[in-house]
Amino acid sequence: MSKFLNILFFPKKGRSTPDEYGVLYTRITYNGKRSEFSTSRKIKLQQWNNKSGKVKGTSEEARSVNRFLDHIKASLYDIHDRLLRENRSISSAIIKDIYLGKEEKQYMLVEIFQDHNNEMEKLIGKGYTKGTLQRYNACKQHIEDYLGFRWKVKDIPVEEVDHNFITGFDHYLKSEKDCAHNTAQKYIVNFKKIIRIAYANQWIEKDPFFHWKGKWKASEREFLTEAELQAMIEHEFDIPRLELVRDIFLFSCYTGLAFADVRKLTADNIIMDINGKKWIKTKRQKTKSLSSIPLLDIPAALLEKYVNHPRVKTGKGVLPVLTNQKSNSYLKEIADVCGIKKNLTTHLARHTFATTVTLSKGVPIESVGKMLGHRSLKTTQIYAKVLDEKVANDMEILQQQLKRCSQKKKGG
Repeated sequence: MSKFLNILFFPKKGRSTPDEYGVLYTRITYNGKRSEFSTSRKIKLQQWNNKSGKVKGTSEEARSVNRFLDHIKASLYDIHDRLLRENRSISSAIIKDIYLGKEEKQYMLVEIFQDHNNEMEKLIGKGYTKGTLQRYNACKQHIEDYLGFRWKVKDIPVEEVDHNFITGFDHYLKSEKDCAHNTAQKYIVNFKKIIRIAYANQWIEKDPFFHWKGKWKASEREFLTEAELQAMIEHEFDIPRLELVRDIFLFSCYTGLAFADVRKLTADNIIMDINGKKWIKTKRQKTKSLSSIPLLDIPAALLEKYVNHPRVKTGKGVLPVLTNQKSNSYLKEIADVCGIKKNLTTHLARHTFATTVTLSKGVPIESVGKMLGHRSLKTTQIYAKVLDEKVANDMEILQQQLKRCSQKKKGG
């Protein structure tokens, strides 16, 4: 008999049973998790002994019911022992299903995750991107690592995932994988989709995410100041690859387009309106929302600069964009030579457009949101909040300067 397994019986009053009768149920508890099923046997409630878990008395009917319950208990322990001998996964639900003859298919967590990712891979370019697939593959790997770290197993039945599993995975991502809070939350959200698939297919009886609610921490959005942006514009590079990456970065700074959207930009996305003004009109790869951006002089000049580049002339795009990995690597060199202390990334250009190039110049937040392709104004307001903090810091510096001027006058 396993110290982890407990079996008990109890009567439950049914809707269709007379008031004095109840239906006997079996409760299996394994490692603290329960599963229950009806035995379909009815007894008089006053004849039940809660302490012994049996029917009172020595009547033939009482002995018959008690023998029946003993048989169920023995069968359940036999199933448990067989699973141990065969080195198979064990849970209260598995034991119950085997006893009830529902052993046809056991749905495993990692297996379901892999099936989902395989299907997603077939839909790359048809609703999903390679980046999305990479995140789900990374999440699946984290789940596998978590299973090995905590339980020393490669996979578990999906029905064993509970609220404790979710919170434990969250803690594991932060403590063992060194994930930032919001990064861990993103992986949990990816994992949640897999569990919802299992729930929708009735492979699990309850949604373990029902009581889980993720909380996102507001992240600071770094951006280039006017002086830093000007330093980058004015710097003359001797190395062509650095000049190219700088130019692509500046194009994003003055259009607000994310790196992936610049890379897929074609001549068809450059539209001229009835007044002869050029616009960039493109759907964001991430959200599929439309971005409408007037083409300013600096990005227009950059398009002209590379119009005869071999890669552009092939028609693959309007700019010869390198990979995101290479671009981010070269941006570190660019930051050094331009005297910029911030961690330059391709996405920082989009933040610079929202703050330094537009909002700080008085462009209405609604217009900025439309150009950025935001679905909600709340997303754009994050940048306005960043600017408020900057204004507060700048005013604090001004306050200190005014104090010093006042002290000098008094001293004079």
